[in-house]
Amino acid sequence: MAWNQGGFLVLVLATCICSSAVAIFQPISESHRSAAVELFTAVDGSFGSSLEDTYEALRTFEILGIDRKADVGTGTCRTVSETLVSSSSPSKDLFYALKVNGILRCNIEDEVFEGIISKLKAEVNDASSLLDFYYSVGSLVLIKDQTSRVDPHLADAVGVFRSIKALSQSDGRWRYSSNNPESSTFAAGLALEALAGVVSLTSSEIDQSLTSTTKNDIMKLFDSIEKYDDGAFYFDEKVVDALEHKGPLSTTSSVVRGLTAFAAVTSGSLSLPKDQVLGLAKFFLGIGIPGDARDFFNQVDALAYLESNRVSIPLILSLPATVLSLTKKDLLKVRVNTVLGSNAPPLSVKLMRVVKSGNKGASIVESQELKFDPESAVYFLEALPESLDVGHYTFVFEVVLHDSEHKKVYATGAQTQIPIFVTGLIITENAEIAVLESDLESGEPPNKLDLAGENVASLSANHLQKLRLSFQLTTPLGNAFKPHQAVLKLRHETQVEHIFLVGNSGKQFEIILDFLGLVEKFFYLSGRYDIQLTVGDSVMENSFFKEVGFLELDLPEAPEKAPRPPPVHVDPYSRYGPKAEITHIFRAPEKRPPKELSLVFLGLTVLPFIGFLVGLLRLGVNLKNFPSSAVSATFAVLFHLGIGAVLLLYVLFWLKLDLFTTLKTLGFLGVFLILVGHKILSHLASTSAKLKSA
Repeated sequence: MAWNQGGFLVLVLATCICSSAVAIFQPISESHRSAAVELFTAVDGSFGSSLEDTYEALRTFEILGIDRKADVGTGTCRTVSETLVSSSSPSKDLFYALKVNGILRCNIEDEVFEGIISKLKAEVNDASSLLDFYYSVGSLVLIKDQTSRVDPHLADAVGVFRSIKALSQSDGRWRYSSNNPESSTFAAGLALEALAGVVSLTSSEIDQSLTSTTKNDIMKLFDSIEKYDDGAFYFDEKVVDALEHKGPLSTTSSVVRGLTAFAAVTSGSLSLPKDQVLGLAKFFLGIGIPGDARDFFNQVDALAYLESNRVSIPLILSLPATVLSLTKKDLLKVRVNTVLGSNAPPLSVKLMRVVKSGNKGASIVESQELKFDPESAVYFLEALPESLDVGHYTFVFEVVLHDSEHKKVYATGAQTQIPIFVTGLIITENAEIAVLESDLESGEPPNKLDLAGENVASLSANHLQKLRLSFQLTTPLGNAFKPHQAVLKLRHETQVEHIFLVGNSGKQFEIILDFLGLVEKFFYLSGRYDIQLTVGDSVMENSFFKEVGFLELDLPEAPEKAPRPPPVHVDPYSRYGPKAEITHIFRAPEKRPPKELSLVFLGLTVLPFIGFLVGLLRLGVNLKNFPSSAVSATFAVLFHLGIGAVLLLYVLFWLKLDLFTTLKTLGFLGVFLILVGHKILSHLASTSAKLKSA
C-alpha cells in the first residue's frame, strides 16, 4: 500500500489541534474588516439592488469603523430622496431609505419629512400585521432621530402598543398577523423593536403593567433558548415548514435587536441570566466570518447591540496563542475585551487551575493572578509552572471586576475553560536496529542509530530471521512520552510499501518483524527495502520522518498461487509534467574547397554578364526609340527598374538570401514585370504599326 506518511502526519497534528480549540472565542478583529470590504463591494454607486442592501453595507462599515461612504456617491442620496418624495413608496422602502439617510445625512427638506409623517401615522392606525407596525413605527422613530422640527409622536401610543401586544403568544413568541396562527421567534424580535419604537414615540409614559407584561414575555422567550456544548446560546424557529422560517443566525440577531431596543427605552432592568447574554455573544463570535453578506451584517449588527445594551455587556476572554513552547519559554497571555474588541473596565484575571487532559487528578497549579501590561492591554503569567510538562491541558480562568457597579453592567460568566497545548523538544535516545535469529538472539552487534543525525544502517536478512527496532522517548522533564504515532515503513525497490505500528511499554518503543510470518505480506519479493521511521505528535516540536537505513532481504521463491503485489500507483497528472529534454547532435559540416577556387568560380560566373554588356555595345544600342509620352515613359522606366531589381535579387541570393525567400520575392517581381512589360511592349507595337502604315 502506498501512503504519503509526511502528509498524514501533518493532517493528524492539525486535526488534533483544531478539534480541541473549538471553544475559543475571539472578538471582532481585522480579519472581519478585510472580509467586509470583500463582501460589500459598490457597483455603480450602490452596494446592492435595493436600499436594504445598501443600508446593511453602510451599517456594517459604520460598526467596524470603515469609511466607505465615498463609494456610494450622490446616486444613493438621489434614490433616498426620490423614495421619500414618492407617494407610492411602500412603508418598507421608506423605512430603509430613512435608515440610509441616517448614515449618509442626505439633504432632505423638513417638508418631505412632514409629508411622510402623515402617511406613516395613517398606516399605523390601519396596520393589520406585525410587519406593517414594524416598518411604519420604525420609520417614525428614524424621523424623530433625524430632525427635531417635525412631530412624529403618536396620539394613541397605548392603543398601538396594545394592538402589537395582541399578537404575542404565551411562550414569548409573536404572530405576524391575527389571521396567521403560526408564531415565530424571529417575529418576537420585530415586535419588541416595534414596541420600543411606540414607547419612544409617546408623549406620556406607557402603562407600567404593559411594559411589565412585555418583560415577562421576554423571560418566557428565553425559556426556549438553546445551547451548544461550548457555552453558546441561540434562538431558532420551532416550526420548520413555516413560510417565515429563518435560520438561527437571523433569528438570534432579531431577538437581540428587539431585546436591547426595548431595554433601552423602558425603566427598570431585565433580570436575564448573565451567562445567557454572554452565551449569545459567544454564538455570534463562534460563527467565524460568514460568507454571505446578509449573515455577515446580522452577526456584526447583533454584536454592536450587545456592545452597548442596558441589559448586560458581555466581556470575552481570549488568548492570542493557545500553543506554548517550553523550548522558547513562551508566556501565557490573556486578553479581555468587549465583543467588538474594545478595552474592558478595570478587572483581574486569575488562573484558577490547570488540569492535564485525560487526567482527573489534582490541578497542576493553584490559583494565580495574572499581571497586567497597560501598554498592550494583556494579562500575562511571568513563567509557566516548573511542573508543567509537554501535553494537552485545560486552563481554567476567572475574570473578577474591580468595581461593584461594573458587575451590574458587564457579563463575565463563571470560569472559562480553554484548551492549551504545551510543546517542547522530545529526547530520543538508545535507538538500535538489529537482525535477530529465530531465537531472538542477535548474530551481530546491533546498529546504534542517531535519529537526530544522518547515519544510515545497512542490514541483510533472510526469511528465517527477524528485524528488531527499539528506541526511547522522554519529555524535557524526563517523563515517558507516548506520541500520537510511531510508524515503521519498509519500501521495496519496486515501490511496494509495508507499514507497521511501533508499540511501547513505558519509555521503551520496540517492534520485531518476523519475516517468516510476513513472506506473503511481502509478496515473496526479495531485494532491497528502505527503512523509514516516523514519530510525530502535536506537542512534539521535533517530530521526524527519517530514513533509518536499508535491508537486503532474501525471501524464498513465490509459490504458484501466492498473492501478487499491487500495481504501482501512477499519478494521472504525471503525463502533464515536463518531458525529458531532447538533445540532437548535428553532423559535422562537409569540408569546403579552398577560398581561391571559390573566387575563380565567382569570376567565371561574372563573365557572361560582361559578355552581355559587350554584345549590347556591338549591336549599337541607343535610346532613340525610348517613349516620349509621360505615361509610356513611366512604364518603360519601371520595366527597366524591374529588370535591375531581378539582377539585384540574384546578387542577394548569392550573398545572403535563402532559396525560399528568393523565389517568393521573384514571384512578386515577375508579376510586376509582366504588367509594366505588357504596357510598354503594347506601346512599341502600336508605334511600329503607325510607322509602317505611313
